[in-house]
Amino acid sequence: MSALDPRDTDVAAAPPAPSAPDSEGVLGRSYRALSVGIVSVVLLIAFEATAVGTAMPVAARELNGVPLYAFAFSAYFTTSLFAMVLAGQWSDRRGPLAPLTTGIAAFAAGLLLSGTAGAMWLFILGRAVQGLGGGMVIVALYVVVGRAYPERLRSAIIAAFAASWVVPSVVGPLASGAVTEHLGWRWVFLGIPVLVLLPVALALPRIRTRASGPVADGAGPGSFDRRRIRLALGISFGAGLLQYAAQDLRWLAVLPGAAGAALLVPAVLGLLPRGTCRAARGLPSVVLLRGVAAGSFITAESFVPLMLVTQRGLSPTLAGFSLAAGGATWALGSWLQSRPRLEPYRERLTTLGMLLVAAAIAAAPSVLLDRVPVGVVAVAWGFGCLGMGLVISSTSVLLLQLSAPDQAGTNSAALQISDGLSNVLLLAAGGAAFAALGGGTVTHGATATTAAHPAAFAAVFLPMAAVALLGAWVTTRLRRR
Repeated sequence: MSALDPRDTDVAAAPPAPSAPDSEGVLGRSYRALSVGIVSVVLLIAFEATAVGTAMPVAARELNGVPLYAFAFSAYFTTSLFAMVLAGQWSDRRGPLAPLTTGIAAFAAGLLLSGTAGAMWLFILGRAVQGLGGGMVIVALYVVVGRAYPERLRSAIIAAFAASWVVPSVVGPLASGAVTEHLGWRWVFLGIPVLVLLPVALALPRIRTRASGPVADGAGPGSFDRRRIRLALGISFGAGLLQYAAQDLRWLAVLPGAAGAALLVPAVLGLLPRGTCRAARGLPSVVLLRGVAAGSFITAESFVPLMLVTQRGLSPTLAGFSLAAGGATWALGSWLQSRPRLEPYRERLTTLGMLLVAAAIAAAPSVLLDRVPVGVVAVAWGFGCLGMGLVISSTSVLLLQLSAPDQAGTNSAALQISDGLSNVLLLAAGGAAFAALGGGTVTHGATATTAAHPAAFAAVFLPMAAVALLGAWVTTRLRRR
């Protein structure tokens, strides 16, 4: 099938999904195959995230790229920003099937490129290609949920997305660490694309029957909003320039930084709901909260394995495994928010979630002190992931409640843009602070090691804890009075 299926261009509305009894759950007869299929897609993304995160410190060290460590994460988020807007437009006008297929293919191609890279910049390029695929996939999946499931089942399927992280969170770090130590970090990247076959086989046929086709009136050839596509390019290039400027500590870096800001500001104002930057009540605050939560947590989590490997001498396997419990607690938080009895207390649950995230991030750098057991990170991260499960799933549910059917793709893209953009900006800030305080000093001996001053890690974690506390305030503005 081509990227744009010509059979979809003359359809004015999405084909009606087969009716289902009101008592059926997400694993009922009418939804079982679709639910298993799309959860399998999330399972693939989860396994990649947990496995690659474990191998990343070794890959950066062997490619002499520790000073560029933050780029390996932010490159993914930078390109995903453009892909999210494209996928939102594409899904509203043609249905989610084509962007989902294209995204899975790009995701696999990026893994192959990173796995064969001979230099850090090629590795980062592979991560950027992965970001294009990941951005398309995640937006398309939310559109599928909005179209194929009634409102009473949406929180349950989103909770299932979170639950699909449990097994990868345990198996991923162990498998990745073992492969990294015995076969090399490259095989972590080269082995994952095989998993693409499972979600393709399970999800795509059911998506075609239950959620394909456009919703927006007048959808057809040339109906993409070209202004939004230009803004998407601006936000992606602007974020990339800011990330580059943050990693280059010379005065000349002010020039690309200023150019990035000039591209980024109008793009953000044009792509996010009006009032997002000032936390206006309702949808704008939902979108803002997603960015604050994801950006602070992911930035901190990106540096946890590196801190444990370089400061406490843990192996990549043990460093990655310290985050394994988070998969189960994240799923628990997502399951809790899906309980019908707790629906009236959703805002309070998100407040609790952000407080747990802030506490976890603040506690993590305590292991820089030798007398503090490294297990403190595992315990703290378990509570932090519980908070993230409450917050991330709730923002997804609230977004779908506040979105008209023909705006589900656009609003889902805005939610993911907030998520990805905050990751880029906060990773850039964290990476700059890390490098400025000696985080990228590399020494070579019998084995390559990295000497980083403990203050470099503290300069990442403590500001992120403050950002998470800001998110606790935003949770008070999720619904209109």
